[in-house]
Amino acid sequence: MCKIFQVKVYFLGTGTSQGIPVIGSNHSVCKSLDFKDKRLRVSVWLQWDDYSYVIDCGPDFRQQMLTSGCTKLDGILFTHEHSDHTAGLDDIRPFFFKQGDIPIYAHQRVVANLKKRFDYIFEMENKYPGAPSVSVNFVENNVPFLLGNTSVIPINVMHGALQVFGYRFDAFAYLTDVKTIEKEEIEKLKNLKVLVINTLREEPHETHFNLKEALDFIDLVQPEKAYLTHISHLLGFHEEVQKTLPNNVFLAYDTLEITI
Repeated sequence: MCKIFQVKVYFLGTGTSQGIPVIGSNHSVCKSLDFKDKRLRVSVWLQWDDYSYVIDCGPDFRQQMLTSGCTKLDGILFTHEHSDHTAGLDDIRPFFFKQGDIPIYAHQRVVANLKKRFDYIFEMENKYPGAPSVSVNFVENNVPFLLGNTSVIPINVMHGALQVFGYRFDAFAYLTDVKTIEKEEIEKLKNLKVLVINTLREEPHETHFNLKEALDFIDLVQPEKAYLTHISHLLGFHEEVQKTLPNNVFLAYDTLEITI
C-alpha cells in the first residue's frame, strides 16, 4: 500500500528583502500593530515523518529558529544566492555542533557564491574550531532528488535575468522570486494541493510577480489553495488585502502553519 505523504509547512518569514517594518520607514504598514503585518525575510520550515528541512536561510534565521522551536535541521534548500535568502548561513552552528555537517542543496552557481562569502564554512584545512561545516549537494534542473524518503522536483524559474529554483514536494510547491517561468516548468506544477508563490506589491516590478501576475499564475496552475509570500509593505495591510483575494488564495504571514 502506498504511503500518503503529509507535510507540515511553517512560514518562518514572509517578507521581502528589507522585511517589514522597513528600517526608518514612516509608511502606515510599517507602523501597523497587527502581527501579521510584521514580516521577517522569506523562508519556510518543512516537516514530515521525522524529517526537518528549511528552504532558504536569510538574515533572520536565528530569530526564526528560536520563534519556531526548531531543534533539528536535516538540511537547507537554497532557491538562489541573494542575501535575503542566504545571509543566515553562519547561524547553523548550533545544529552543526549537535548533528555534524549540515546538508545544503543548491545550484552549482549558488554554492560557488556561498564559498566566496562564507569561505570559513567550506574551509577543509586549518578550519577555525567554532565554524560550522556543510555537505554540498548540487541541484540540477530536470533532475529530481531524494530528501529523506521523499522525491523533490526542482522548478526552474527566472528572477529577472537570474535563474532561481523552486521546489515541489508531492502535492506542495514553493516558489519565490519569480518573474517569468517557461511552459515546461509550469507543467511540473499541475495537480497541487498547495502552491506558495511570491507577490511583492500591486505595482509592476522588474524581477518579481506583482499581485495581478501572481493571481494570473495561480489561475493558470489551478492549485486547490495558494499562499502569497515575499510581500513588501507596499502591498498594503494584511487584513485589507486578504478581503480582496479569491476564496482559495491567502496571504501567508510569519508563524502561519499549515498541513498538507
